[in-house]
Amino acid sequence: MLKKAITMGLIILLATMSMQTFAQEKKLSGSDIMLKIDNRPDGDDQKNVMHMTLINRRGRTRERTVLSYSKDYGKDSKTIVYFQKPADVTGTGFLSWEYDNPSKDDDRWLYLPALKKVRRISGSSENDYFMGTDFTYDDMGGRSVDEDTHKLIREEEVDGIKCWVVESVPKDKDYMYSKTIKWIRQDSYIAAKIEYYDRMGTLMKILTTSDVKKHEGFWTIFKMEMDNKQEKHKTILELEEVHYNTKVKDSLFRVSTLERGRLK
Repeated sequence: MLKKAITMGLIILLATMSMQTFAQEKKLSGSDIMLKIDNRPDGDDQKNVMHMTLINRRGRTRERTVLSYSKDYGKDSKTIVYFQKPADVTGTGFLSWEYDNPSKDDDRWLYLPALKKVRRISGSSENDYFMGTDFTYDDMGGRSVDEDTHKLIREEEVDGIKCWVVESVPKDKDYMYSKTIKWIRQDSYIAAKIEYYDRMGTLMKILTTSDVKKHEGFWTIFKMEMDNKQEKHKTILELEEVHYNTKVKDSLFRVSTLERGRLK
């Protein structure tokens, strides 16, 4: 009888623990989920070689190859990007310093080799599209969790993966998007899909990710597609090479480096 009582006690205890764990998961708010994304491990720095395909409304394509390095500085980060191919964009560079503090504007610079000049991207230009892609300058940077109000709408599956569906509304009413809706994978805290709505509340763009897997110990997106519904234009990004914790030098993320038009 004692053995049965102990066994039953263990079963009840485990069941109670499972229910508590389930309850804790269910209590996650939209902000909790976005913080999990923000804190997802992605190494101290990264090196990427990316193939970019631009598809216009007539189905015509343009191909590009991009090399980039990024590095974290606490909650802040710095990224430098160079176009390697084709010849008409070779040497074009972009440098970004992203700050987690929502009250501090990010710093961004664009180098155009034809002009041999670095142009600072002002706040009024952050909604412009980057180099003919469907990503704005602001899309390319990470938004602070505190810049938006987040609401968990529901849970559902995308391609068999359980996701949280989170609606994010910017606190700045002048922001180019009235809201975004994100399908966040519960296995990796990576967005499987994001819908972007313009200021009128009309669907503007849809970002989808695929070929998501662990690489060098970190969850990595190997393919993403931004489908601009209003412009009838698409941008597809495919990772050809990615490495984490490369110990990249701080000197790489300087305007003087950008002005060289290449990475040594």
